[in-house]
Amino acid sequence: MDNPDQPAILPPMSVDSDILIVGGGLNGPALAIALAEAGLTVTVIDALAEAVRADAEFDGRAYALALASKRLLDAIGIWDGVAEHSQPILEIKATDGRAGEGPARFMLDFDHGEIEEGPMGYMLEDRYLRRAFLAAMDAHPRITHRAGETVVAQEVDAFGAEVTLASGQSLRGTLLVGCDGRGSGTAKRAGIRRTGWDYGQTALVCAIAHEKPHHGIAHQFFMPPGPLAILPLPGNRCSIVWSERRATAATIQALDDAGYLSALRPRFGDFLGAISLAGERFTYPLNLTLANAFVAPRVALVGDAAHGVHPIAGQGLNLGLRDVGALAEVLVAARRRGEDFGAADVLERYQRWRRFDTTAMAVGTDAINTLFSNDNPILRLGRDLGMGAVNAVPALRRRFIREAAGLTGDLPALMKGRPL
Repeated sequence: MDNPDQPAILPPMSVDSDILIVGGGLNGPALAIALAEAGLTVTVIDALAEAVRADAEFDGRAYALALASKRLLDAIGIWDGVAEHSQPILEIKATDGRAGEGPARFMLDFDHGEIEEGPMGYMLEDRYLRRAFLAAMDAHPRITHRAGETVVAQEVDAFGAEVTLASGQSLRGTLLVGCDGRGSGTAKRAGIRRTGWDYGQTALVCAIAHEKPHHGIAHQFFMPPGPLAILPLPGNRCSIVWSERRATAATIQALDDAGYLSALRPRFGDFLGAISLAGERFTYPLNLTLANAFVAPRVALVGDAAHGVHPIAGQGLNLGLRDVGALAEVLVAARRRGEDFGAADVLERYQRWRRFDTTAMAVGTDAINTLFSNDNPILRLGRDLGMGAVNAVPALRRRFIREAAGLTGDLPALMKGRPL
């Protein structure tokens, strides 16, 4: 006979999927595919309708994928479908200067031929990557894609997490993963606070067509208001990420296309000949934001939900994909050992793996932005001499090249091109 004074032990409740992922941008689908390939069931809850995600029109958005990120996409079966649309990054040139005056004497020049692995990275347009992820999710029997749905509430208990959708439906999983950006509702509902600050800068983003070939060279031109990145796309086109003080950026963005190009030309220079706009123009405010924890009971954060850094090194998506590789590896290994893969000790392994790397990147990009986004003559001299010194030492230069390729640090198996 049962002892009425002994507390009841509740059995685990059934789940709709092993993993619930909130966010259908890029990191969410990448994580879903990695986990599903390893045998877990996943539901991706995406606030945008599938027709919006699948839009095939070129809008100017593109990503600089480090070589390690390309390997992850290859390992989860995505790269073959987008490779023909990619542009290898064969060289990176970083210079300092002022608009209309050209670059300073000293520069950094990183050539992929100095490492054995191949191109340092690849440029890939957003539209191709989004469509490849959608196709892969739709084709996978262990992935359920809930497009056009938003989460309005979440609860956790000893056995799992449950979310309530705006439609009124509830879904339950062993673990809830927030891939829902810098304003992550998943993080807020889990009680995770953030640390960060605003840079007072705005990124102007567009694509341009140009007269002369770019030869696969990516340029980073540091100017007092902020950096200008010129990133090669297939054909005679480049992606532009141009940081300006907030008021200046608002004025430039309000111009018509001709005025916008007139503002860009003295900063861009004439090394690629005549330029014209290709696609839409975007802006987004620049800030630093770090989640104070990457995990909470039955919750993990990935990508911008965990960390948002300055785009000065183009590492935002690459950091997110490192999160994807690390979390997938931790969860799959725990499941194969028979552990509760949503338990606190398992999630802590993921947090230990990723917190130092992301914090170091955030501090590094913040320091570079502070050092270069000013016109102090002493700092100008110091940074120019520093770039010249790095460029003159082959071993140090190769270290920076490998860093740009994402080949340093404690890499997840997927970023080494190995399946889980």
